[in-house]
Amino acid sequence: MTRLPYLDPNLASAPVQEALAALPDLHLFRVLGHAESVLRPWLALGGALLSSLSLDPRLRELVILQVARSAGSEYERVQHEAIAAGVGVPPRQIRAVVSGHLEDSALGDSAPVLRVVGELVQTHAITDAEFAILRQHLDDRECVELLLVVGHYLGLALLAAAVDLELDPSARMAVIDLATAHRGETP
Repeated sequence: MTRLPYLDPNLASAPVQEALAALPDLHLFRVLGHAESVLRPWLALGGALLSSLSLDPRLRELVILQVARSAGSEYERVQHEAIAAGVGVPPRQIRAVVSGHLEDSALGDSAPVLRVVGELVQTHAITDAEFAILRQHLDDRECVELLLVVGHYLGLALLAAAVDLELDPSARMAVIDLATAHRGETP
């Protein structure tokens, strides 16, 4: 059982009610609803990370799955396995990341980037050589976007672990569809 109650949208303020009504009914959003002053800006950032990056959406999802694996976040894994499939990541690549088999040839050029992401999540730092790996595969913008994705989803993993967030069935592409529909807007 979660350590915080899931916010009852009917008891929330009007802005939180409105935000939650537009979202899939996930435990994560109902916990985040308690942080009324940051809910909408947080949703805007999350939406931008899911819909407005230069970073390839398939790599973004592999990175999120690597963060989930490295941080031990089952909640993120469940949600983002389905999203990864929805944006076209082949099943073998998803299985390789989820199972920690980054040496799988199916990952191709993504493997070195994912190893760096794993190191960053585990140690909160990367070496000059590891950063050079990112630079070999990503331009300046994509490097910053990747690091923002890592930080955002590591933060979610920490929140999920701290409150002992119960698993939800996957919302599949609903969150991506919503982010894309509201690109540039605050939900």
